[in-house]
Amino acid sequence: MADEALFQFLHNEVIQYVYKSAENGEMENGRCVSKLEHLGFRVGQGLIERFTKDTSRFKDELDVMKFICKDYWTSVFKKQIDNLRTNHQGIYVLQDNKFRLLTQLSSGKQYLEHAPKYLAFACGLVRGGLSNLGVRSIVTAEVSVMPACDIRIMIKQVN
Repeated sequence: MADEALFQFLHNEVIQYVYKSAENGEMENGRCVSKLEHLGFRVGQGLIERFTKDTSRFKDELDVMKFICKDYWTSVFKKQIDNLRTNHQGIYVLQDNKFRLLTQLSSGKQYLEHAPKYLAFACGLVRGGLSNLGVRSIVTAEVSVMPACDIRIMIKQVN
């Protein structure tokens, strides 16, 4: 329980720090989400190394995605993804109906505009983890109703 609160407080402070830096002219406002995503990417790379060091190799892309949804997401956010959908052509949608980093925000529609800054780090975590597993991807998130979110993963095919 304490580690959960610690993670949420740290996450909120990182967001505040990045956005305050933008106000002080250290970076443009538009780059804040990218900065948060990059921080998540680096953390995701490190986490996936620790979580997979005793794991056998994955058979295919779908096995990697199942690992991300079950083991990786559970280790980071203390719950599994609620739903995994795919079109079997390299696009996956991970649904979390009660995303932990959005639960502290009010569920009113006026807070939807603040959701991207709370999702950027998580997108980076997923992209960084996939990157270290050899899967190049583009990861985005969207929220239509708080605190649920959809994490979209588009796999970049290597030619």
